[in-house]
Amino acid sequence: MGCQGESATRRGFMQRAAIIAVLAGSGLAAAQSPPPAPLPPFDIKAMRAAMEAYNKLPDTVGTGPYPALKEMDPSLPDHVVYRPADLDKLGHHKLGVLAWGNGGCADDGAGARLHLAEIASHGYLAIAPGTIRSGPGAPPQPAFPEPPAPGTAAAPFRIPPPATKAEDLRAAINWALAENRRAGSRYFGRINPRWIAVSGWSCGGLQALEIAADPRVRTVVIHSSGIFKPGANPIRGMEIGKQALKKLHTPTLYLLGGPSDIAYANGMDDFRLIDNVPVMVANLDVGHGGTFMKPNGGLEAAVAVSWLDWQLKGDRRAAQLFVGADCGLCKDPAWKVERKKMGEGQ
Repeated sequence: MGCQGESATRRGFMQRAAIIAVLAGSGLAAAQSPPPAPLPPFDIKAMRAAMEAYNKLPDTVGTGPYPALKEMDPSLPDHVVYRPADLDKLGHHKLGVLAWGNGGCADDGAGARLHLAEIASHGYLAIAPGTIRSGPGAPPQPAFPEPPAPGTAAAPFRIPPPATKAEDLRAAINWALAENRRAGSRYFGRINPRWIAVSGWSCGGLQALEIAADPRVRTVVIHSSGIFKPGANPIRGMEIGKQALKKLHTPTLYLLGGPSDIAYANGMDDFRLIDNVPVMVANLDVGHGGTFMKPNGGLEAAVAVSWLDWQLKGDRRAAQLFVGADCGLCKDPAWKVERKKMGEGQ
């Protein structure tokens, strides 16, 4: 393997390590607090075990009425697409579109595959930047490094620069809407161009917030993320500031992992600052890793689907989870909810 191949392999490993270090509750978590330099070492054994377990999980089709699949579409080679497997079963129903930002801003478009397949199974086209780098369909991956011998110092972990950009989410939206208009496309006439959402996890949530100002976007869902205060951002190449919150023009949902979530302070500060659109923050005490590795994306995926069904498709039953004094999440002891401008008519 030449130097270029070695570099790509190393880069791919570091991107995946960024995600799994978070899932393992390790040193990358500390990295998103006001930045230590260098960042402390993380638990390589836990990271490796989490990645190996995740890679062995089969793809799922979701629990919605339209069993989903994940695929690479030749006309969008740098994204992974999640869609109902049998589009004919949609009948007269249209697809909504969800542009997704990956955890770690990595280029593994399968990093949240269980979550995104669940959303797709409810009649959505979910699109994540990158290629299939984990789980079924992924190419062989470089071996994880062995942990340091007892008594030796572990090398410090540094967050790699983002492998994807916020504009990759906009490219996903552009592609979907173009396919909806293109005669001969499998999506021709199947997408409602007003049903556009952006979402993402951790670093990918920041990408979603960057794109949220796009006038085509109708709602925003942010998972375990929030904009850093000035001077506190350790992610190279991520320049978004709190002023982006003033550009929000749609109802916005934050799903955070409670006080142990390293994005909790940033996300709650975003909620405090947002005063121009309806906004809700719901905390589930699961930490930064959320429920992405749970079957069908776990509780967060179920809540995200209901929010999308309400905000994009006007589903009043789904709205009951979020509005009113007795809203479903408000009554659920597993969740802690705060809302602003969330009247019954929203």
